[in-house]
Amino acid sequence: MQFPESWLREFCNPPLSTEKLAELLTMSGMEVEELRPVAPPFHGIVVAEILEAEQHPNADKLRVCKVNAGGEPLQIVCGAPNARVGIKVPLATVGAELPPGEDGKAFKIGVGKLRGVESFGMLCSARELKLSEDHGGLLELPADAVIGEDIRKHLNLDDTLFTLKLTPNLGHGLSVFGVAREVAALTGSPLLKAEFPAVKPTLDDKLPVRVEATDLCGRFSGRIVKGIDTQAKTPAWMVQRLERCGQRSVTALVDISNYVMFEYGRPSHIFDLDKISGELVVRWGKAGEQLKLLNGNTITVDEKVGVIADAREVESLAGIMGGDHTAVSDDTRNVYVEAAFWWPEAVMGRGRRYNFSTDAGHRFERGVDASQTVEHIERITQLIIDICGTPDTRVGPMDDQSPNVPVAKAVTLRVARAAKVIGMPVTQAQCEGVFTRLGLPFTSADGVITVTPPSWRFDILIEEDLIEEVIRVLGYPTLPSTAPLAPIVGRTGSESRQAKHALRRAVAARDYFETINFSFVEERWERELAGVTDPIKLLNPIAAPLSVMRTSLIGSLVQVLRHNQARRATRVRVFELGRVFKRDAAVANGPLSVAGIEQPLRLGGLAWGPADQQQWSQRDRAVDFFDVKGDLEALFAPQTLTFEAAEHPALHPGRSARVKLNGAVIGVIGELHPRWRQGYEITGTAPVVFELDLDAALTRTLPQGQPLPRQQAVQRDLALVVKDSTPHDALMAAITTAGGALLRSAKLFDVFKPAAGSTTDLQADERSLAVRLELLDDEATLTDERIEAAVASIVAATTQQLGARLRG
Repeated sequence: MQFPESWLREFCNPPLSTEKLAELLTMSGMEVEELRPVAPPFHGIVVAEILEAEQHPNADKLRVCKVNAGGEPLQIVCGAPNARVGIKVPLATVGAELPPGEDGKAFKIGVGKLRGVESFGMLCSARELKLSEDHGGLLELPADAVIGEDIRKHLNLDDTLFTLKLTPNLGHGLSVFGVAREVAALTGSPLLKAEFPAVKPTLDDKLPVRVEATDLCGRFSGRIVKGIDTQAKTPAWMVQRLERCGQRSVTALVDISNYVMFEYGRPSHIFDLDKISGELVVRWGKAGEQLKLLNGNTITVDEKVGVIADAREVESLAGIMGGDHTAVSDDTRNVYVEAAFWWPEAVMGRGRRYNFSTDAGHRFERGVDASQTVEHIERITQLIIDICGTPDTRVGPMDDQSPNVPVAKAVTLRVARAAKVIGMPVTQAQCEGVFTRLGLPFTSADGVITVTPPSWRFDILIEEDLIEEVIRVLGYPTLPSTAPLAPIVGRTGSESRQAKHALRRAVAARDYFETINFSFVEERWERELAGVTDPIKLLNPIAAPLSVMRTSLIGSLVQVLRHNQARRATRVRVFELGRVFKRDAAVANGPLSVAGIEQPLRLGGLAWGPADQQQWSQRDRAVDFFDVKGDLEALFAPQTLTFEAAEHPALHPGRSARVKLNGAVIGVIGELHPRWRQGYEITGTAPVVFELDLDAALTRTLPQGQPLPRQQAVQRDLALVVKDSTPHDALMAAITTAGGALLRSAKLFDVFKPAAGSTTDLQADERSLAVRLELLDDEATLTDERIEAAVASIVAATTQQLGARLRG
């Protein structure tokens, strides 16, 4: 909401400076986002009249003018194409300073000589005064401008533009009068009463109007005005105020409608009466109906969009924008002026459906006063008569229908409750004084005040709304600085569960960069990379492709890889700690949950490119499954992860596994499937991805102290020949079980597979696995007999269970 300070002070003029007034509004909840002068600093520029304009003797594009600035005529050389006798324009006299240029320095006017002819000043365009970007000629002033008057005074340039950043509940502040009403309440300064003298009808004609949808329109008012001149010029004062509100001048009728909207917050619409067929019907749209709007767009409406239609077609989008068919033009002579109350719920979000917004829709969806439609039409009518009136102008009677006007519901304020919420003592008299200043009707009893909100205060619905009014009028600076009474006690988390930030740092220490992605993704990602055919769809996605909620982090990580590859990245290692969304009928509504939707947190990662940064001591090697597997094992140490071959929609069927911790599945790891590498245009080697449940990743085993062993450990190496199909985990399980209490650890340290054609005792489908055993007895020194017995037991168990044999 932008407006000039001078307009505000015409309604309420408190004894405050501009800066103090802005601070007052901000502290009352109407944040002043910007204060900006109407014009930059300059001086010495006055109103002047061109008396003569003759061709320059030495230049085709210059003229030598005689100018009256209130004294002796001055000779000015000017190159503007519109320099002609009789017009009044700004004149920068000798010694004047023009607005600063790009270098920040003001330009001072002196006596100059152009092509041999002296010039005692400079005639100015709007661009040279930095009033607009128009530099097509001199700034022409009205004929009644006083010669010699300072241009700043004549154009009211010593003014300030206020830009308010209003929250949605402050719809009553979307007009100059509405802001003035707040200023009067905050300062106690008198408010100029808005008067709307009725225009006496001189015509009996009425346009039939039928309101079918009372849940769309609660009140509809209008009247006919005939015999007007739509080509009349908008007065300069109105053009100036509209421009300072950020609205350009269009035509006189449009300007009048916009002017009243900024003045009193009342959007209205003016129809060309002769283009309306039969009657006007206010109703909900019908599927397939089309409407060409004033902005040139043609839209298709449905049953959820309100419209105004005539007997032939839809003519207007209710509360948002008029239609092109009944728009006024230069040929218009008869009009129908309409002002209505549209229910906020019926207008809310309709403009965004068609990718545009309007000032009218912005106001109606926040709430517009339903009680003054007739008064505002009287105001518009009088302006039409004053600006566009002709001797043939005639005004019809007012037609006012109120089928469903909102009824204000009383709201009760408990003074003791207000004092408790505000945090300082307030009396009943103070609360009553606030409501009186705000113009809120009330009744009071012992400690209880019942307020009936006026028609312009849609936002007052509950007790807390009244409490807010009390403190913002009393002033937030009056709040005392009170130390908190509650003791501040630090919460110590369990050491068996690490914090999310600690996990982030641990993953980052493994050379991964954190990435943050949207929780809504392309439906294709869910179908192809997660195997979900029915993901949760968004009702109002921010972009058409991002239409569903993700059930996996893999799609987001693959998209990050694509983004980096498109920018020539040679090595990508990223992770994300984020939430996924799954359907689960068992989930109930709660403070942090939505019925039917499970929202677990996951840890996902992706590695692609060289396994390590380039260095001279080793050759580049592409990252593989085992590199990322090692990263996960390091993250969970000293806990031990196990990996079992498994299939996943996004992963290579022969190079993927499920990740298990303490026997429970906590995630997956593997190479991206070749099909999706091609489908998502992933170049180079295959990326390796993982996704884990966050709860499992946050748990950790606390270290437990153990005494140093009193005996010396013994190591033995076994080379066991097994089939290629024998899993490593199965071999380790057999060895651990057979080793009993003496076996402290068993680790695979070598895998041997003979080359094709070589002579060995291994068959083509066999391989040799070398395992190092560590044996220890804390109570007694191990003897050769006990050691050999333990090793023989292990060999026998692997032979019996897996068909293994000792190599050689």
